[in-house]
Amino acid sequence: MTLLILGLILFLGMHSVRVFADDWRSAQIRRVGPQAWKGIYSVLSVAGFVLLVWGYGEARSAPVVLWTPPTGLRHLAALLTLVTFVLLAAAYVPGTRIKRAVGHPMVAGTKAWALAHLLSNGTLADVLLFGGFLAWAVLLFIASRRRDRKAGTVYAVGPVSRDVLAVTIGAIAWAVFAFWAHAWLIGVRPLG
Repeated sequence: MTLLILGLILFLGMHSVRVFADDWRSAQIRRVGPQAWKGIYSVLSVAGFVLLVWGYGEARSAPVVLWTPPTGLRHLAALLTLVTFVLLAAAYVPGTRIKRAVGHPMVAGTKAWALAHLLSNGTLADVLLFGGFLAWAVLLFIASRRRDRKAGTVYAVGPVSRDVLAVTIGAIAWAVFAFWAHAWLIGVRPLG
């Protein structure tokens, strides 16, 4: 469990610098330069991710069960992860109404992903991993929306076809992940 906790602290900590220490971050970028900052940020983020994955894998081998979620929550989790994939696609398809409405669809998708996994898993490692990501995503979403309002940021909207594209890409990616890749990568078949 220690590796999981260290990984979460390092990974989410690096991804929280702009939220909690933006002035310090700006000073470091001025001091070392933007490329060096990106390098440091990337190395520490990857190290945190590796620790997180390794620690979660170890914790799954000897789970501490806190509760057993009802089977119906797996269906709700599947729906929430579909929303997650659509939001992730909308983050990268320029000019969607989804991005304009949500503002930060990747962060909103992370919230949906974490909530889905909290609902359908009941071990201590799950609560730490997905609860940590959910808390982080909520704080980041609030801070990002506040920053957008302060800057007067308005996201441009293109034709409806961009939203259709985001939904299509998200749905296809969700299906591939739900029916094949999740079992291959994680070892769990979320839809049986």
